[in-house]
Amino acid sequence: MPRPRAAATIPAVSTGELLTRWTVRLALVLYAMTLALRLAQPRRRRAARWLWTAGCGLFVAHVACAFHFFHGWSHADALRETARQTGEVTGTYTGAGLYLNYLFALAWSADVAWWWVAGLDRYDLLTRWVTVPLHSFLAFMAFNGTVVFEAGATRWVAAGVTGVLLVLLARRYGRGSRRLGQPA
Repeated sequence: MPRPRAAATIPAVSTGELLTRWTVRLALVLYAMTLALRLAQPRRRRAARWLWTAGCGLFVAHVACAFHFFHGWSHADALRETARQTGEVTGTYTGAGLYLNYLFALAWSADVAWWWVAGLDRYDLLTRWVTVPLHSFLAFMAFNGTVVFEAGATRWVAAGVTGVLLVLLARRYGRGSRRLGQPA
């Protein structure tokens, strides 16, 4: 009589790990939704501002979860872990990515604050020298966090979303279109 096969086991995932993973995933989904909405339907500023704000809040929650559940609120531990992960992917062991993540949270939070202080119409009047570097940095960080440093479905979904956003960007600001950073 053949021996029954053991059922596949699913590794246990802690609540902290789930919270840390899903707060960043949802934050980046809202990030992408905001960009898509602003590129495809620029007049829907109110909805975009709420998505942008919620996404930023979830990203800040992700940082708090990561520090609480994985690093015991230790910057030194987070720096070592960032260096380890960076070394595994790039071959260069550096914790600089942690500081870039701090800058990402600060830049996104500052942009959210400006959008609420400036109001819906004045926010769009930011000059290109502010909007282009800001969104280039945010997109660079989001891309690296999801495509370069992730694997599996997350990587492929993020790569596809990046492609869609690039198409929307090209359609909106391509040849003969409105200039980047100018209100719709």
